[in-house]
Amino acid sequence: MLRVFMRLRQLPLVKPQPNAQEFVQILGGRTIRGRTPLVEYIVDDVVMKPIVTKLLDRDWAEWGPDRASQLAYLDNVIQFWYRMGYDVVRYEQSLNFAENKLMIPDAAPGSEKMRGWVDEHHGTIMNWQDFETFAWPSVPEFDFFPFEYLNDNLPEGMGLVSCHGGGVFEHLSWMMSFEGLCSALKTEPDLVEAVSQRLGESMRDFYRNLLDLENLVAVFPGDDMGYNITTLISPKDLQTYILPWHREFASLAHDKGLPYYLHSCGNLEKIMEDLISDVRIDAKHSFEDNIIPVSKFQERYGNRIAVLGGMDLNILGISSEEEIRQKTRSLMEICGSRGRYAIGSGNSIPSYIPSENFLAMVDEALDINAGGRMS
Repeated sequence: MLRVFMRLRQLPLVKPQPNAQEFVQILGGRTIRGRTPLVEYIVDDVVMKPIVTKLLDRDWAEWGPDRASQLAYLDNVIQFWYRMGYDVVRYEQSLNFAENKLMIPDAAPGSEKMRGWVDEHHGTIMNWQDFETFAWPSVPEFDFFPFEYLNDNLPEGMGLVSCHGGGVFEHLSWMMSFEGLCSALKTEPDLVEAVSQRLGESMRDFYRNLLDLENLVAVFPGDDMGYNITTLISPKDLQTYILPWHREFASLAHDKGLPYYLHSCGNLEKIMEDLISDVRIDAKHSFEDNIIPVSKFQERYGNRIAVLGGMDLNILGISSEEEIRQKTRSLMEICGSRGRYAIGSGNSIPSYIPSENFLAMVDEALDINAGGRMS
C-alpha cells in the first residue's frame, strides 16, 4: 500500500501532455533540450498495481486468456504510463519458445506470483536430435492483438515503444542452457549457428509485423549479454552469432525511420564499438554503478548515442525518498544537461522496488521539468 504521507508534487498528472515525437527528437539530438524525458524498460505488475488502484483509483485486472481481462489490463497499462508522465508506452511479448524454467514464489513483499528462473544446466535443445524435433513457434499464428490495441488506443501525443520479448542471445542461452551453450561453442558450433539462425529468422519475421504499427515510434529490445566483469561469452562469438541479428533488426527499424534502442545488462565495453558502429544502436540502456556509472558512460559515448536511465537499483531499492529525489536531481543536472538523455532506472522496476521509491524518482523528475528545484 502506498504511504499516504508521500510528498508527491506532480503525480498523478491530471492533464498530461505527452509528446512522443519530441521524446525521439531529444534522444536523437535533433531538438534543443527543453526537458529531460522519462524512460523505463519494464515496470513490474507488483509495483504497478498499487499505483493503479491507490493513486489512479482504477480497478486492477490481471492478464488472462480472455479478451475482456486483456482489454482491462491494457487499459490500465495505458493509463499508468500516461498519468505517470511518460511520452510513450513500452510493451513487449515473446514468441513461445520452449525453455526450461525453475519456478519459485516471488520473494518481493506483496507479490503473489511465481517467478521463473532459467535452468542454466539443462536446456530444451542440447543436441542435434533436440533441434530437429523442436517445435518452433509460428509468427503467422502469433496473436498481435495487444500491440494493435495499444497502437489504436493511445492518448493524443503518446507513442508506442516495443520489441520482441527477449533477444537472440537470451533465448539462445535459455534454450540451450548457459552451460550447454558454452559447451556447444567449443564442441558443436554448427548447432549454435543453427539455433541462433532459427531464432533470428523468427524474430525478424516478428519485427516485420511489429513495424507496421503506425504509432510505433521506437524499437527498444532487451538482450542481456554481459555481467559485471565482461561479456557472458566471448566478444568474437557474440560478433559471430548475435550481433549480426541486432544489426538486421536495427536496419529494419531504420528503414522505417525509427530509432533502435538497446537494453543490455553487464559490462559490454568489449563490444560497444560493434554496437555503435556496426549494429548502429541509437541508445544504450541498463547501467550499474559498480560497472560504470551512467554519467561516466555518457562522457565516453554520449556524443554518438543517447543514454537511457541510470538510477542504480541499489539506490531505488533501499534508499529514502529524499535520497532518491536527490539522486534524480543529480542525474538530471549532469546527464540531462548534456542532452540526448532520459531519466529512469538503471535496469527496470522489478517487483522488489517499493512503489513509493519509483514514484519519488518520477515525481522529482516531473517537478524539475515543470520548473522545480534544479540547482
